[in-house]
Amino acid sequence: MTVALVWLEWPEKCFRVDAEALLALRKLLPEGAELLRARTETAFLRLLPRATHVITWHFKAEWYARAKALKVLATPGAGRELVDASAAPQGVRVHFGGYHGAIISETVAGFILAWARGFFRPELAAADSDGRAWAQSWPRSAIGGECYRVAGTKAVIVGYGKIGRAIGAKLEALGVGVEGFSRGNIAELPKVLDGASWFILALPSDTGTDNFLDAKLIAKLPRKCVVVNIGRGNAIDEEALLKALESGRIAGAYLDVFHNEPGPIAKVGGNSKGILSRPKAHLPQNLVRMPHSSAFSGDYLKICFKELKDDGLI
Repeated sequence: MTVALVWLEWPEKCFRVDAEALLALRKLLPEGAELLRARTETAFLRLLPRATHVITWHFKAEWYARAKALKVLATPGAGRELVDASAAPQGVRVHFGGYHGAIISETVAGFILAWARGFFRPELAAADSDGRAWAQSWPRSAIGGECYRVAGTKAVIVGYGKIGRAIGAKLEALGVGVEGFSRGNIAELPKVLDGASWFILALPSDTGTDNFLDAKLIAKLPRKCVVVNIGRGNAIDEEALLKALESGRIAGAYLDVFHNEPGPIAKVGGNSKGILSRPKAHLPQNLVRMPHSSAFSGDYLKICFKELKDDGLI
């Protein structure tokens, strides 16, 4: 009999299982299956010996010894930081979420559209904060020559796995030309940077990706290029990026992830003077920061559970 154990507690509401998500999961389970929910690590470890299917954010290597009935271990996360798959006993299937591209691609497309249409122009912020009425400051002329269409621009995506390909498909639907790179063709990357408006990183943190975007690579980007990172923060040399932004060497950057990021999934690196720790007043105006939120969506866990069903894991 299937005994599904769910331990999905997280500070952000969309990553924390609730009654509605549990009901959606129950409908996907086989008839007669038992569904258990743990709210704490203590409760999880107590219930673990009974579970045939576990859905959790965290799973330590030593916990496999308790999981005598375990057949499937699944995590909503795409990253490998919180679940030790290498220690899984023979016969246990370990599954990492592969559905994030549907959400993250909308985040990237939303940023690119907003950037191209002038939503982040410093002239707008100045007009809104100079103490005069909006009608008096009226920055229409200031941004009139700065807006453009995304159709016809070019995006270079590094990390062309499930998430990278989903981003590419979304951008192509907007008329953006896409060049995707993974391990197999990464040597060809320098040849396509000319003319790139968007340099998008969707890299994991566990494959030797530290400071992939460094000063040397930044120097090869066109001045009009905007850097986007929705993978992991270790992939960018933050000091080199800051210098490029401050000098106008590149047009801008949108960062959803950082070195020294708080929380359990960050890979600590860089130094305390990095982008995350600096107040906005000390950062260039052409930098947009978000708090590792590119996959936020109210139906996040429902999509996770549906993927498990579609993949034959529950």
